[in-house]
Amino acid sequence: MHVRPTTPAALAAHVVELVLAHPGRCRVLVDGAAALRPEALADALVEPLRAAGRAVARVHADDFLRPASLRLEHGRHDPDAYLEDRLDARALAREVLDPFVVDGTYLPTLRDAARDRATRAERVRAPEGAVLVLDGELLLGRWFDVELSVHLTARPATLARRFAAERAWQLPAFARYEDEVAPQDVADVVVRADDPRHPALVVR
Repeated sequence: MHVRPTTPAALAAHVVELVLAHPGRCRVLVDGAAALRPEALADALVEPLRAAGRAVARVHADDFLRPASLRLEHGRHDPDAYLEDRLDARALAREVLDPFVVDGTYLPTLRDAARDRATRAERVRAPEGAVLVLDGELLLGRWFDVELSVHLTARPATLARRFAAERAWQLPAFARYEDEVAPQDVADVVVRADDPRHPALVVR
């Protein structure tokens, strides 16, 4: 295993190349702490994929959180609950990832976490060959069925430095995630993102 320096644009191009190797509908998961901005990489895939003739469905895991009464049952600053209870993983699989390849439909959003209410979004149909790009935190190790998974990682000290003070309580959740899920071993593509301007690909 070695680390290959790259650039944000080259990284996106590399992931796009991997996606284009899948001719049918393809699901791409971009996983990483919010401080590492997985949504930025996910967003950077959209236009190149469309330019290559692939329709893109863009989904955020944060639109599939569990109701506040469940995800905050143990308080607002419980790192174990942040890892285990925050995401409605079953709904994300049932309403988005699984039906996307079965019949090309998906639910773009489920719940407005700020208002703690259902969005009442209508299902969307994607054409054959479409690509679904999903970003979020702590997504691996949940048995999601996807064609390509990307994990953004950083050294613990870097992650602690990048977290805002009000989010520092979440750091034990990410430490547990590293220990129990080993996302760097699970993901298809691993990116070291200690410096967002100078990412590096982990080449196995």
